Amino acid sequence: MRSPRSTATTPARSGIVQGRLVGVAAIAFAVLVVTENVMFAVTDAPSYGDPIDEVLTYYATNRDTVAVISGLVAIYLPLLLVFVTGLHSSVQRRGGSGTVWSRLAVAAGATLAAILVLFNVTQIGIALSAGGLDEPTPAFELVWQIHAAAFGLALPMIGTTCIGVTLAAHASGLTPAWQSVLGLVSGSLLLAAGLGNLAIADGSALIFVGLLGFAAWLVWMLITGVRLVRS
Repeated sequence: MRSPRSTATTPARSGIVQGRLVGVAAIAFAVLVVTENVMFAVTDAPSYGDPIDEVLTYYATNRDTVAVISGLVAIYLPLLLVFVTGLHSSVQRRGGSGTVWSRLAVAAGATLAAILVLFNVTQIGIALSAGGLDEPTPAFELVWQIHAAAFGLALPMIGTTCIGVTLAAHASGLTPAWQSVLGLVSGSLLLAAGLGNLAIADGSALIFVGLLGFAAWLVWMLITGVRLVRS
């Protein structure tokens, strides 16, 4: 028969292992997303305000890059779900008001994953069709516009996820107050940018507000991931 002391320490050890797993997922997610955006920057990917001819040229000549990026997305989306659901489990185990916020994070994270799937599916379709076109067709332009719209709608969902995990982690004592400020500012910028999602999909400079918030959230994810791994 196992001793009461041994029985008590087993859940604690399980919680530590789970916390470290959640931390690794957060770090890996942030690293892969940064890698994705660096690849887009290095290959001079078109913005949503660029002429459709430039979009066609980019995807026709950078199909291999898009293939690698699509693979990264296929990895980091599950990592995002591991993070939000794992954090919810950790917060729930601790109890308190953080549970409500972690539930919000799970719902927003799942919605975000669905939108990013649409974002990536349309991107794959653009890359596949670009090689066989001499000039943009109405169908090609429509798929590009859907791709842009998915990005615009992803911003408020990232913001909601960010705010949810930030408040849940802080309420459960997993992160300090200063980190909560970073997370809340990040989420607020993303939500503010999300209000202009149509303008962003049409190439508005408002996108930089969302990108600033997104970059700050990735910093929050990295710091939180390191804290959980070290816990």
